[in-house]
Amino acid sequence: MNGSIDDLDRQLIALLRANGRESVVQLSRRLGVTRATVTARLDRLVESGVIVGFSVQVRDPAEVSAVRAIMLVAVEGRSLREVIRSLRGVPEIAALHTTNGRWDMVAEMSCENLAAFDHALGVIRGIDGIRDSETSILLSSATA
Repeated sequence: MNGSIDDLDRQLIALLRANGRESVVQLSRRLGVTRATVTARLDRLVESGVIVGFSVQVRDPAEVSAVRAIMLVAVEGRSLREVIRSLRGVPEIAALHTTNGRWDMVAEMSCENLAAFDHALGVIRGIDGIRDSETSILLSSATA
């Protein structure tokens, strides 16, 4: 790209990050420039490789109302394999990862509601070999 990106380019990129499908007409209104300017900037940013693609983010309506959480799990002694086997049987666990440090595993949880979440926590905490856990409910998701 000839030169670096300027403030208008940054503003355009920020708007596209928020809504990659926003029309050129709407972008030009929000930026206070002509459609031709927006089109030229977009073409230049794509051609130079600053913008490498456009995408659509889709959220499942059921997921919006679900309670999602991250659970950190510490395991007693050498019982990791048995604990993993037991955790795989808990339907509210969407993904399970081993890790290092104070916690042995990270479980990504998804439940229909708080009552289901509370029940799943009780089931997980009752699994033999789990020494400790810490759970954080995910309140919102931020995108870059």
